[in-house]
Amino acid sequence: MSDWITSLEGTPAGHDLALGLALMAAFLHALFGALQKGRHDPWLTRGAIDASYGIIAAPFAFFVVPWPEPHMWVIFALAWVIHTAYKIAQAYTYTLGSYTVVYPVVRGTGPLFTVIGAWFLFGEVFTWVQWAGVAVLLAGIYGLAAYNLKHWQIGRDKLRPALAMAVLTGGFVAAYTTWDAYGIRATADPFTFLAWFFFIDGLAIPPIAYLRWRNMQNRPAVGPLMAKGVSGAFIAYMSFGSIMLATRLDSVGEAAVLRETSTVFAALIGWLMLGESTGPRRVALMALIAAGAVIVEMGG
Repeated sequence: MSDWITSLEGTPAGHDLALGLALMAAFLHALFGALQKGRHDPWLTRGAIDASYGIIAAPFAFFVVPWPEPHMWVIFALAWVIHTAYKIAQAYTYTLGSYTVVYPVVRGTGPLFTVIGAWFLFGEVFTWVQWAGVAVLLAGIYGLAAYNLKHWQIGRDKLRPALAMAVLTGGFVAAYTTWDAYGIRATADPFTFLAWFFFIDGLAIPPIAYLRWRNMQNRPAVGPLMAKGVSGAFIAYMSFGSIMLATRLDSVGEAAVLRETSTVFAALIGWLMLGESTGPRRVALMALIAAGAVIVEMGG
């Protein structure tokens, strides 16, 4: 499969596959975010997910995929730092704010900085139509943030810090998207990057989550928590793997923007799974975000 993926790089077929992968990543990432924001503490859920995908990835990293080239260890080290910072910021964000409020800001802040980072690292240049699409997307994102700031009543006292943390988390999204795209392009076999990434990335948060669980007065049962962790692990494999393969096959900036159609899926998931109200104005603003992503794709 690795040979087939690499043979499609830079081709029209590769572009079409990257489009499908980015959209699949959008839906799966919205589902992943809802899973982390569910009834368990976000720190515990993230710890269970990371432990699960680290353990599952270990035999593939050590015994299945080709061994990483020497230069990859520096790339993995920096990726670990960026992702750990991102997950800490994300956990604080989900602790402070409702999922439907903070998720669009987290996921929508990233594309602008990702597009700029892709220009620096890969020499990618957006057309004026694509920049117009980014502007539409950002108008939807920050319009949504302003609307939430004015009208959202649940956890009102924590809304401003929640939105600030969401913007910070979005910055980490841009950092890891750009750096990971560089990493998956720096190795001969893309699945070497993915297997080793998941193994290494699973080492940071589980100890933090365990300490948090141990200090709780009412500790949740481990069984249901780990069941959620295993489910989240497989969603993470598909979501992160899809977007990383998309960035190897085609434009990093376009893939990052298309993934932010996840805000539309997030609104539906927040309503159906978490019981969070949406409303026509917020739906319209989320649709504006998705429209910006479509304009970017059409203008490329």
